Amino acid sequence: MLRRAYEPCLRWAIARPAWVVTPAVGLFVVSLGITGWLGIEFVPRLDEGDMAIQVWRLPSVSLSESVQTALDVERVFRQFPEVVQVVTRTGSPEVATDVMGVELSDVFVILKPQHEWTTAGTREDLIAKMKPAILDAVPGVGLGFTQPIEMRFNELIAGTRSDLAVKIFGPDLDVLKKQAEAVARQLETVQGAADVKVEQVAGLPLLRVIVDREQIARYGLTADDVLTLVQTTRVGRVVGTVVQGPRRFDLVVRLADSALADPAALGSLLIPTGHGELVPLSRVAAIRVDTGPAQISREHVQRRIVVETNIRGRDLGSFAAEAQRTVAREVSLPIGYELTWGGQFQHLQEATSRLAVVVPITLLLILGVLSVIFGAMRPALLIFLNVPLALSGGILALWLRGLPLSISAVIGFIALFGIAVLNGVVLVSHIRLLESEGLPIEQAITQGAMDRLRPVLMTALVASLGFLPMAVATSMGAEVQRPLATVVIGGLLTSTLLTLLVIPALYAHMCRRRECQERNESFDRIH
Repeated sequence: MLRRAYEPCLRWAIARPAWVVTPAVGLFVVSLGITGWLGIEFVPRLDEGDMAIQVWRLPSVSLSESVQTALDVERVFRQFPEVVQVVTRTGSPEVATDVMGVELSDVFVILKPQHEWTTAGTREDLIAKMKPAILDAVPGVGLGFTQPIEMRFNELIAGTRSDLAVKIFGPDLDVLKKQAEAVARQLETVQGAADVKVEQVAGLPLLRVIVDREQIARYGLTADDVLTLVQTTRVGRVVGTVVQGPRRFDLVVRLADSALADPAALGSLLIPTGHGELVPLSRVAAIRVDTGPAQISREHVQRRIVVETNIRGRDLGSFAAEAQRTVAREVSLPIGYELTWGGQFQHLQEATSRLAVVVPITLLLILGVLSVIFGAMRPALLIFLNVPLALSGGILALWLRGLPLSISAVIGFIALFGIAVLNGVVLVSHIRLLESEGLPIEQAITQGAMDRLRPVLMTALVASLGFLPMAVATSMGAEVQRPLATVVIGGLLTSTLLTLLVIPALYAHMCRRRECQERNESFDRIH
């Protein structure tokens, strides 16, 4: 049945090559225009089925208060029927593989299968209902919603737990904090931004003891005398050793924490002078409570602060492009400060730059191998026309399914190019074989295309049907498989049409030129 339907179409295409080539070129141009609407991301986001929520508080929070806040957050999560179990980890473990302060917690939420959800139908909708419920019940906390494996993946490859990170480098922590807050305000205005967070570099309470040099000189004291007293009361001083069998322990004397809860109590401590006087600490030093840096992060031998954000409902490439324009327009960094974009976006840029070199080299190698096989460039170029039309079908398939362009899709394109070129080799080599056996060019093309209809269709069908379960899969990991399979199936549909119609039409046109040239060369040799 296919042969009976294909033969008149083939003869019509050979007789009117322009009517076949023009739609193919138009389809390729349209697909290039659609590329700008696809969106770009590094790797498709896997739906792990569970959630990991980052909870952050003020750096000055105590461990007991941090634990109580975590328990309050857990109680809110358990009110949702979709939640099976909630586990919270606060601070750093004994083996500090994941260093965090007590103000940071990771809340792991185990969820039921999605078909059993009643509060919301999608993960984004569930987050939209969970977040305000937590903020209403536990005010004063920051929340960042992600997934357990995704969080670790981002942290390992990018050093941050969010999808996109803006790193600001400079010498002054106060200026860094001010610039980071300005960047965060601009990121919040970009569509798709979620859980925008500025790295907490300040807010840790400090008790500062500033020695008055003039006063200690009047009493014959030194700064070391004053600071040694402060160290002894706050940290302790070793005054001996306790021996218990083979074990030895330092005997340390210090004041109880309750006695030093008030800075005034510290100021009433007495310092003995060389004259036998007892001078209050407050008379020779200024004591005040201040805030200092909670942490100082460095990268490439520079101080840096990070602004993180997750992305929901939008692809990474378009979000990062708009965010870069917004930040560059609204935020002006002082001299000596610089800004870089990291997270998954940085790896997307690195992968794109590598593929921009690897893919053209691969295509040129394919073209070179084809020219060596056929001993001429024209048949190789004719077969290579399969590549752009296969590309058109893959792009259109992604657009129709609403999938962005990702590394997974690019791998699918590379596999697609191989299958498309193979089909072209099968058809063109058979036509050239029949032509070498003495058949007229039109008859060789028609018979060759009819003979190779079944192998070409079989190659396309085997690949398409093999990738079909991946294209429609919904199980865990399907997000990575789906773009690859969609590209291969969509590209094979268009490249198969090209192989069966456009190549025979163009082959006839190109080979007539070659045939005339060979006849002229033979005529010259005879004379």
